[in-house]
Amino acid sequence: MTKSRIQYKKKKRRFRPFVVILLTVLLLGLSYGGYLFFSAIKAANHSYTELDRGDKSNLRDEEVTITKDPISILITGVEDYTDGGIGRTDSIMVATLNPDNQSMKLLSIPRDTLVEIPDRANEDKINHAYAFGGKDLTIETVENFLDIPIDYYASVNFEGFKKIVDEIGGVTVDVPFDFWEDSDGRPRQRIYFTEGEMKLNGEEALAYARMRKQDKRGDFGRNERQQQIITAAIDSMVSPATLLKLDDIAKHVGENVETNISLTRGLSLQRTYPNINSSKIEKLSITGEDAYYDSIYYFVPDEEELLALQQELKAHLKHN
Repeated sequence: MTKSRIQYKKKKRRFRPFVVILLTVLLLGLSYGGYLFFSAIKAANHSYTELDRGDKSNLRDEEVTITKDPISILITGVEDYTDGGIGRTDSIMVATLNPDNQSMKLLSIPRDTLVEIPDRANEDKINHAYAFGGKDLTIETVENFLDIPIDYYASVNFEGFKKIVDEIGGVTVDVPFDFWEDSDGRPRQRIYFTEGEMKLNGEEALAYARMRKQDKRGDFGRNERQQQIITAAIDSMVSPATLLKLDDIAKHVGENVETNISLTRGLSLQRTYPNINSSKIEKLSITGEDAYYDSIYYFVPDEEELLALQQELKAHLKHN
């Protein structure tokens, strides 16, 4: 821990783990090395969980074949409630992959986005879908919102994220402005970030990704920082020093991922996308406006822009 950037601060607060997409990138074999991928999938196989709907999205005429069809993956991070209650998705991302050009599109959906949630009388925030119906209703809600099938899902937690970032030697990011954020551990530690290039360890990277209140762009700035960490992490993964830590990285992935991607499908993914790297990941965002209903904040997407985004994702998935 870099003491010059961190000061201890005692404060009780419920933590909100951000979606640790890095772990999912590893899990899906979008980094490097078949050995790491195989080890990670094998370790994570005990976390394999089927969806109530089965293997095929209701928006598909037939089940996709990973080796030849474009696919989509929903990646979520869920709030942890210490009292055992059901949380909400703190972060929501959708990745689409096309085998023809070895490309990936990565979309961040603001958690306060106002959407229709199936079987609910009124529109609500998209992150409430998990509290109403878990991962299955969350997937159905995202499908309804983007008008595309969601073929697979992965749910990850923040502890694994910190361990992975530490194992790969940290990540280097370009901090957009000076700010601070409290750590998630106890006692709370105030972590300071200064504008410009900084190398972050796991705890610092988590705080960097989670901060929202001090960013005038709100969730949009937060989403951009999350995507920035993904790119930086993938770049760190290819270093020779990381190759010596494959087993430890695979173990962390296995302990912190829940997914409906089986071992067989996972190996197919690795074979189908052997050359995906940060340069082939296109980052997407949703435009819209802020709104308050009954003094509650919502993000309302621009209808025309949303339609254009839906068409872009459909084209990437070759889904009519």
